[in-house]
Amino acid sequence: MSTLKAAYVFVHGGWHNQSAWNKVTPILEAEGHTVLTLDLPGAGANTIAPKSFGARPFDLAAFAAEPSPIADVTQDERTRAVVASVKEAASVGDGKVILVGHSAGGMTISAVAEQVPELLVAVVYIAGFMVPNGLSLLAMLPHEAMSSALSPGLFVGDPAAIGATRINPGPADKAYRSLLKASFYADVTEVDFAHAASQLHCDEPNGGALAPSEITPGRFGSVQRHYIRTTQDCAVPLIGQDHMIAAVDSTIGGTTITHTLESSHSPFLSQPAALSKILLDISVQSPTDQRGSGAGLDI
Repeated sequence: MSTLKAAYVFVHGGWHNQSAWNKVTPILEAEGHTVLTLDLPGAGANTIAPKSFGARPFDLAAFAAEPSPIADVTQDERTRAVVASVKEAASVGDGKVILVGHSAGGMTISAVAEQVPELLVAVVYIAGFMVPNGLSLLAMLPHEAMSSALSPGLFVGDPAAIGATRINPGPADKAYRSLLKASFYADVTEVDFAHAASQLHCDEPNGGALAPSEITPGRFGSVQRHYIRTTQDCAVPLIGQDHMIAAVDSTIGGTTITHTLESSHSPFLSQPAALSKILLDISVQSPTDQRGSGAGLDI
């Protein structure tokens, strides 16, 4: 019997990059797991900032109007990039891969689970957009369950005109910086917030935000799915998280296994040990014997 442990593949959320997982990765690796992270196409090392972002003095009006340099990045590109990471992880994890996505990264992990369900023993959403078939991220945002979200207040410019949903992680007034912290990092230390904000990029391309979810019971639904609820979340409110869980369960079938953290939108920064424990627990629940048959218990 193989003693190899499941490998993890992590997909960051909107405006973030693979550095988001820096506190979680060593905890999992210390337990003998292989961990793969990546910058999605259009993110991190793969992004290009608007020229106006680096101009000094900073001109907010010009920044709000400049077309996004990464407007042509598609959801399909992001899906392919993560499928490649999953295949790499499967080669070192005895074929056992746990795919984890945060926030907007939920759209990508859903697409990957639909494409390569046979490579996954579990898919895990951390305050993620787990959207029913046929809906997009931007179609979900106006739902009343999302109405208390603070993050739309960060958006700069017209997404339709510039080709992306834009935020300003650079020069900004005190009110904007406070809103940024409240939206994503309310329970994160000031030091960690400053570092996290410095890692953010400006644009999330519309291709990802407008692409409809394409998930089916036979493929996506065959993978055991978990959702880590974040109760103090001001970017994807808890009521919105629960709405998406119920909507997917009712349309896809099966039951999403839920877990709960009393955290903001970024438990990988504020509660890395607690988050890692949940992820480690998932890895020992013998998901190969439970694919698609979660008990739905909050654990």
